[in-house]
Amino acid sequence: MSGRGRGNRGEYYKNKYGRGNAGRFGGGRQGQQSPDDDASSPSYRADQLRSHGGAEDLRDSLRRLEGQSYPRYHDIEGSWQFEGFTFILDRAQSDPFAQPSRCRVQVSPQAALFPRDLWQSLIRRTALCDYLTRSFGEAVSAAGADVRTESSGWHGQKGGEMTVDTPGQHVLQRTSCMITDEGGVEARFTVALPARGRTILGQWAAQTLVTNLPRYVRAGLFYGTQDAEALRRHVDCVEDTDALRKALRGLGLVAFVGNGSVLPRKSGASDQPMPASEAVPFVSPPSLAVQVTLPRRGVVTGMGIRQGVTLIVGGGFHGKTTLLKALEAGIYDKVPGDGRELIATVPDAVKVRAEDGRRVEATDISPFISNLPFGKDTTMFCTPDASGSTSQAANIQEALELGSSCLLLDEDVCATNFMIRDARMQALVKKENEPITPFISKIRPLLARGVSSILVMGGSGDYFGVSDTVLRMACYRAADVTTEAHAIDQRFGSASALAQNQQSYGTVACRSPVAIYPGSPSERVKTTTRQTNLIQFGVENLDLSGLEQLVEKSQTRAIAEALCLLRGWIGQPHMSGSSLAQLLKRMDAEIDAKGLDALAPGLIAGNFARPRVFEIGAALNRLRTVRMEQR
Repeated sequence: MSGRGRGNRGEYYKNKYGRGNAGRFGGGRQGQQSPDDDASSPSYRADQLRSHGGAEDLRDSLRRLEGQSYPRYHDIEGSWQFEGFTFILDRAQSDPFAQPSRCRVQVSPQAALFPRDLWQSLIRRTALCDYLTRSFGEAVSAAGADVRTESSGWHGQKGGEMTVDTPGQHVLQRTSCMITDEGGVEARFTVALPARGRTILGQWAAQTLVTNLPRYVRAGLFYGTQDAEALRRHVDCVEDTDALRKALRGLGLVAFVGNGSVLPRKSGASDQPMPASEAVPFVSPPSLAVQVTLPRRGVVTGMGIRQGVTLIVGGGFHGKTTLLKALEAGIYDKVPGDGRELIATVPDAVKVRAEDGRRVEATDISPFISNLPFGKDTTMFCTPDASGSTSQAANIQEALELGSSCLLLDEDVCATNFMIRDARMQALVKKENEPITPFISKIRPLLARGVSSILVMGGSGDYFGVSDTVLRMACYRAADVTTEAHAIDQRFGSASALAQNQQSYGTVACRSPVAIYPGSPSERVKTTTRQTNLIQFGVENLDLSGLEQLVEKSQTRAIAEALCLLRGWIGQPHMSGSSLAQLLKRMDAEIDAKGLDALAPGLIAGNFARPRVFEIGAALNRLRTVRMEQR
């Protein structure tokens, strides 16, 4: 038989028994997904947790499993009491090629001993959990325990790696670590339980779980082993950024950039800050300088971006987009040393752009697009393949539908004909023959609705006449050139642009999802998060590359679960007819009350990070199987 030769024996058995499924041992358990999935249903619920013995009992159990069939790892699911903490194996993988086993440790308050002031408020608790995730992950990584062993050949040794969902530069609410109300710590991680072929290597598993794990727990999750000064600096830094963001509206601002901030990143492929020796620290123009008093740092000074229309102009490569990207990321808190700790943007700021080819479903784009040829309706616009202008119109309308009060735009990724029609083009192509009302004509009416705009604009001076503030970036230094820009606008004449702005904005539709994916809402859709901007939702590839404020794959995993939860909700009679905004508001409230576990009850996943309702809604809007109706 082809493939059964000595060199291809492994491939033969993979084909015969499956690549990472239950295989010949029939270990595919009810509710479990394929091994490619980031998450699958637990083999039992948390309230049915089995309690075993102590650490040495676990060692003895693993030794007895040596050489047995791989699904016997399920025998050790449950809790095991170690000195100072409890180890819990929530779900053992059924196959060495499946997703790693889900584990967690619970450190008692008496062993953890973290001072109460480090977790007394929600934001400080979030910051402490973020720090401990990093500390635990570093302990695992420093020991080389996150490196997978993969011997050659089908019968070679494999697995053994321990993985913590370690964060990047942003501090987000996560499931990787949580603090109890009494001050205890729960940390979640995965372990690829070791095997030879499809037989258990119990001695190796015992070394990993019984001998090594306690070292990582003590090094990463006990207060006595932490750098107390660095820990407190981390928590205080996050609290200050959060306080700065909360102070913006009261100051009449939509954003703040602190003096001394380092905006540039190390490279286009790295979110690390550019080295201080190369970067130009940000300094506010004197006319825009604002002082804010923070709970830990005290008084800080920086540039306040006022509510209204703000233009960021300047020559190419002088820092316009770099400033805007820092503002995009200003919706999140940062780690100390990131360089952007004193950059804050209102939490509902949304970056919008053109997205050729995206799906649009029942969105009212009539404020921007109307009078289409052949009378196509734009008050309930649907298309599987939007153009640049229609996609950008939809992106704006969908952001407003969910309550955004600040739009961020960069002309480099916007549709030119959506942004501007100069006087010459208006003279040649009359308004009755042009379906598009450009953004410049709606920017002041948007402000009348309470929606500010921050735009990077390097190619059109027509926006001078509709701006409140104009910043010029030159060699990464900002200057307030508002007066000069307005004088130039008067000299060249702005009557045409301003005349177009003397109109109301139009309507923003309220929509309800009536179907998200085919099949029974009670049946879970298989999802796989392939990368930060790509979810496989059932058989659909959901492209999120247009959502530039998604910063971590863990957020995308949470979005996939949120879509599954929404699908179940709209199948319930009492939820039928709820608007998308109402559903997402309810979801946000449940996360506030129950944490991110509310997205997938019983799953006990350790690799979720909190997304905003704007990104969840945007993902739903781009799913090609979704059906919406306007209320």
